Amino acid sequence: MQKQDKIYVAGHKGLVGSAIWRNLQGKGYTNLTGRSHAELDLTDPAATGRFFDEERPDYVIVASAKVGGIQANSVYRGQFIHENLMIACNTIHQAYTHGVKKLLFLGSSCIYPRLAPQPMSEDCLLTSPLEYTNEPYALSKIAGLKMCESYNLQYGTDFISVMPTNLYGPYDNFNLETSHVLPALMRKMILGKCLESGDWQSLRTDLGTRPVEGVSGASSEKEILEILAKYGVRVLQGTPAQGKNCEVEVEIWGSGKPLREFLWSEDMADACVYLMENVSFQDLTKGMGKEIRNTHINIGTGKEETIARTARLIQAEVGFEGKLRFNTGKPDGTPRKLLDVSKLHALGWHHEVELEQGIARLAAWYMQSLGK
Repeated sequence: MQKQDKIYVAGHKGLVGSAIWRNLQGKGYTNLTGRSHAELDLTDPAATGRFFDEERPDYVIVASAKVGGIQANSVYRGQFIHENLMIACNTIHQAYTHGVKKLLFLGSSCIYPRLAPQPMSEDCLLTSPLEYTNEPYALSKIAGLKMCESYNLQYGTDFISVMPTNLYGPYDNFNLETSHVLPALMRKMILGKCLESGDWQSLRTDLGTRPVEGVSGASSEKEILEILAKYGVRVLQGTPAQGKNCEVEVEIWGSGKPLREFLWSEDMADACVYLMENVSFQDLTKGMGKEIRNTHINIGTGKEETIARTARLIQAEVGFEGKLRFNTGKPDGTPRKLLDVSKLHALGWHHEVELEQGIARLAAWYMQSLGK
């Protein structure tokens, strides 16, 4: 890629896309283009086509997606498969018809079977059933990476796919209904800390910045306590009041035993830009013979931690002194999801930010986003 080439980052305001955008800017790329969802609905084929007609990007990075944690994936199954399939189909096809030089499609480690051998290599794709709770989302991402492979093989395009592990970082989704586990736990414990110390000012600032189901900083104390309890932040004893401590618990879905791999979003962005600059589809097919498949690339750390220990790391970082209650009546999700990143390492890229450092950075970013 040349510094002046036009690069379209789909989803440039989200966790993934914004990190890629900042990385490109930091490396001197000067012709970036992006559209918010309000400006361009990528599930609309006609609107997507018009955008490509007008902008004619040289390179495309598809970081746009409808995402969420276990609860959102379970409730919005139809929306997750429909919207993500449409985003993949529309962006990949328009990139082909408009002669885009290279495209990078971002998927997720949930594409792999629920009980895949650990760590999960690219070749274990489609070898056994998926995790039920996120099956619709996973299928849409599998379709996207196979679409890239198929267009490359039929049309000679240079479309590559990457499958990141669980991501966290600046501009993450902290919505208590739809967020992934790490940002959800961080926000719950920050709110729990406010309750246990009776810091209503900080509590109202948080809810004023990120309302929960319409409950904001202007809502009554009763409404605030009720909505927080609904999402697992509960007062057990005492009354939240300035200068008085009360006992608070934060509920965590599942047993806490599942293992997860977490990658700092800015590390992920650096890997994506590195691959766009240095790796082509042809590089990924060497030695494959007649059947070309599983050319996607895992992006991760190759390290894992239990949900329980991750929660305790967050608890220590934000200073929440209350109780963590693991609700075993709720689903655990996939027991283990560790990526085999040997292909990525062989291509010349390694992560830099470890989990403890990333949690500290995210906590600092979150408080800064509240003006603190």
